[in-house]
Amino acid sequence: MIVVTEQAAYQIQEMIKEAGEGEQYVRLAVNGGGCSGLSYGLGFEKDANEQDEILEFHGVKFLIDKQDAPILQGVKIDYKQSMLGGGFTIDNPNAIATCGCGSSFRTAANAGTPEQC
Repeated sequence: MIVVTEQAAYQIQEMIKEAGEGEQYVRLAVNGGGCSGLSYGLGFEKDANEQDEILEFHGVKFLIDKQDAPILQGVKIDYKQSMLGGGFTIDNPNAIATCGCGSSFRTAANAGTPEQC
């Protein structure tokens, strides 16, 4: 379904350790809104629910709502480090358009959503 690089998983594990709250899941979600119609949500959660698929990559457990799964099919999450800092990247092969700032996207399923930029 999705791919999480070893570098991204390592960075997430470090963030979980720094938070000091014990084992946590990482929720990958699709939210409405943004210039292109959809945006990603990425955050920590303690518990899964019955609508969640649980996937594990390099020791990190991800939660994906079954409703979001088709839009996230084939997504690759990576972590890039540069001299100016680092950050997570999400590459979605289903995206047919992205916002100029890269924070939102559009798929064929939400192609009729008007842009707000």
